[in-house]
Amino acid sequence: MKRLDVIGVGPAGPGWITPETQSIIDAATDLVGYAPYLDRLASERHHCHPSDNRVELERAAQAMDLAAEGRHVAVVSGGDPGVFAMAAALCEVLDRDPRAEWAEVEFGVHPGISALQAAAARVGAPLGHDFCAISLSDNLKPWSVIARRLQLAAQADFAMAFYNPRSSSRPWQLGEALGILRGELPGATPVVFAAAVGRPDEWVRMTTLAEADPEEVDMRTLVIVGNSRARYFAHGDEWFVYSPRDYL
Repeated sequence: MKRLDVIGVGPAGPGWITPETQSIIDAATDLVGYAPYLDRLASERHHCHPSDNRVELERAAQAMDLAAEGRHVAVVSGGDPGVFAMAAALCEVLDRDPRAEWAEVEFGVHPGISALQAAAARVGAPLGHDFCAISLSDNLKPWSVIARRLQLAAQADFAMAFYNPRSSSRPWQLGEALGILRGELPGATPVVFAAAVGRPDEWVRMTTLAEADPEEVDMRTLVIVGNSRARYFAHGDEWFVYSPRDYL
């Protein structure tokens, strides 16, 4: 059988992998993906093909070539494969470079638990009303597009989840993004920083738009900004945040 499945392994360990995804991992002969993701899954029965996190199209083509050879290939993403991950890269390669040897490869995408779902669940329901997800990386789109989307999303009063908020090569963009939002939203708007959810080094911080400090954030952090009606509340010794389901 010539088959390629794109899977997401959630934000952390085995407890975050869906039963469907685990069955695909068990059946696969080859695992292709970013090296740290493969490290979570590798076993003696798998041929592993690790690569860097900035070679998505090359990785997609490599995976299709392996599948065309008759292997059952699982392309591994963290979180959900369709949210800023490998499903789009595979679709792009198949659309733009449809090689004859790939035509017989069966292809499927399988959902996983996304980082935004994991982070939101940790603090309550900040994405409980209409929301959008935006990558702050300008590697594949200009910052002007990102800035415009941030402004319009704030004006439309969406809650927001930010992927790729800050890195050593892009240290300024989250601060710029928060500045745009401060021009549109109240300073008391809830903001959540969540990193490594589900792992031993998990870190979650609740703050406000006025007090949010970009210096606390790195590339692995998921940032959530509530809408204008989002609010914090205390339950026992813990604090939670949610976006009400109505505008009444």
